[in-house]
Amino acid sequence: MAQTQRSNDQRFHRRALESKAGLFTIVTTLAISVGGIVEIVPMFTATAGPERPDWVSPYTPLEVAGRDIYVREGCYVCHSQWVRPMRAELLRYGEWSRAGEYRYDRPFLLGSRRIGPDIHRVGRKYPDAWHYEHMRDPRTTTPGSVMPPYPWLLERTIDAEDVAASVRALRRAGTPYSDQDVANVHALIGTQADGIVQRLAEAGIQTEADREIVALIAFLQRLGRDGRRAIEQGLTSPTEPAR
Repeated sequence: MAQTQRSNDQRFHRRALESKAGLFTIVTTLAISVGGIVEIVPMFTATAGPERPDWVSPYTPLEVAGRDIYVREGCYVCHSQWVRPMRAELLRYGEWSRAGEYRYDRPFLLGSRRIGPDIHRVGRKYPDAWHYEHMRDPRTTTPGSVMPPYPWLLERTIDAEDVAASVRALRRAGTPYSDQDVANVHALIGTQADGIVQRLAEAGIQTEADREIVALIAFLQRLGRDGRRAIEQGLTSPTEPAR
């Protein structure tokens, strides 16, 4: 009986919707639109105080380099950067993502699926050494992971001139880098990279400041920190997952 009912339902679905391409397109578009609105609108409801201070800062040059590597390797295909305001996501990933946090993301890397976990709140969740080992061999930090290793990141080097070109391009696109920021890209990269190299050395990992893995770690450790700082400073209200 149940099998007959399922067969009848399938025939009705094919006859009423799938066989009518125009109607099926309209219904599908409406369904996707409603689902998208339900998820997106809450991101714009949080306030950051009556004067809405500028609580989001641009990426540093080293973080820009790491973000470019992240895009190049296609990491956004498997990892989203969008914690939705749903109880299950709040419990697993932390605070939901505010629209303002993407102010200087060019392009956006929200993602469309999660083969791996969402990483919008991954900044400072793990030490630098964890990220190093995770990129070298994901199974050493996450047993059973299907993520491929990225050993070449440990050997390839970043080009400071390319990073400077990216910073200049982002400035033309509206990111508020100052003349001093653009002029001191090399020094800014070195200072931040040296700190990461030192922390890795304390964990028994030896690497050089100009390696791509260092830039990628800088980017990953940045993710979500502006939003958390805004909540800690009372610029936007935290959310408690519903019971």
